[in-house]
Amino acid sequence: MNGQVKFIISQKHSSQQPESQEGALIERAFKSFTGLDQVKNALKSIAAWSVINQKRAEFGLKTHIQTHHMLFYGNPGTGKTTAARVMAKCLKDLKIIEKGHLVEAERADLVGEYIGHTALKTRELIRKAQGGVLFIDEAYSLSRGGEKDFGREAIDTLVKHMEDQNEQFICVLAGYKKEMTGFLKMNTGLKSRFSHILYFPDYRLNELNRIANSMFSERDYQMSKIANERLVQLIREQDSSGGNARFVRNLTECIIRAQAVRLLKYESLTKKDCMLITEEDVIEGMAEYKKNKQEI
Repeated sequence: MNGQVKFIISQKHSSQQPESQEGALIERAFKSFTGLDQVKNALKSIAAWSVINQKRAEFGLKTHIQTHHMLFYGNPGTGKTTAARVMAKCLKDLKIIEKGHLVEAERADLVGEYIGHTALKTRELIRKAQGGVLFIDEAYSLSRGGEKDFGREAIDTLVKHMEDQNEQFICVLAGYKKEMTGFLKMNTGLKSRFSHILYFPDYRLNELNRIANSMFSERDYQMSKIANERLVQLIREQDSSGGNARFVRNLTECIIRAQAVRLLKYESLTKKDCMLITEEDVIEGMAEYKKNKQEI
C-alpha cells in the first residue's frame, strides 16, 4: 500500500512541466514590483499571451491581432510610470518589441502652436517611440482647450498611428479616473484602441513601508527596528489621503540627507555607521520634507 502511494506521488511530480524560459523571464521582470497584485497579474498575463501568440504562429495556428496599447488610471504616485517601464523592458526581453525604451510625454510635447504643427510633433514622438513605449501622462490635458484647441489634432493623429503602426510601438495613456473617462469620449475610436485598461489603486501602508525599505536596501542602507517603526508611524500620519509612492521616494531622499548631516559630526566613521538609518534620521528627514513642501 505504501509503495503504491509513493508511486502515485512520483508520477504526479514527473508529469509537471518545468517553467519555460519566457515564463521565468516574466516572473523575474515583476519580482521587484511592490504591491498592486491585480495590476501585476494583468501585465504578466498580457506578456504571456504575447509569447503564446508567437508560438501559435510558429506552429501555423490561428493567432489574434496583437494590440498592446494600454490605459492606466489612478491617483498620482501609484506606480503607473514604473509599470510602463517594467512592461517595456519585459516585452523587449521577450522579443515582442525591438528596443524596449520608454518615451515619456505630456501635452506640451504633442501640441503645437499653429495649424499642422501638432501633427508633426505627435508623429515625431511616435517615431522616437518606435520599438518601445510612448507613455503620455495626464493624457486628458489634451482635451482641455475646447473645440478649436490643437489638442484634438494630437489625439486624432495618435489614434491613426495606433491603428496603422500597431506592431511598431505601444502607446500607454495615464491619468486620473474621472478625467480619463471624459477624455476617452473625445474621439469615437480612442477607447476601442485600448484592449488593456488597468486601474492602479493606492498603496497600502505595509506596501509603502516595503517600498521605502527596498529603496534603502538598493543603496546599501539599513534601518534600525526603531527607525522603521517611526517611519511607519509617520507614513500613516502624513499619507491619510491614500498610498503615494512618490511621497515615500521623496521622504527617503530627505532621510538619507539627514543621516549625512548627522554623520559629519562624527570624528571617525565605520561601514556600519554609513549604512545605518536611525530614528533621529527619520524624524529629521520628515521635518525637512514638510519644510520643503511648505516652501513650494
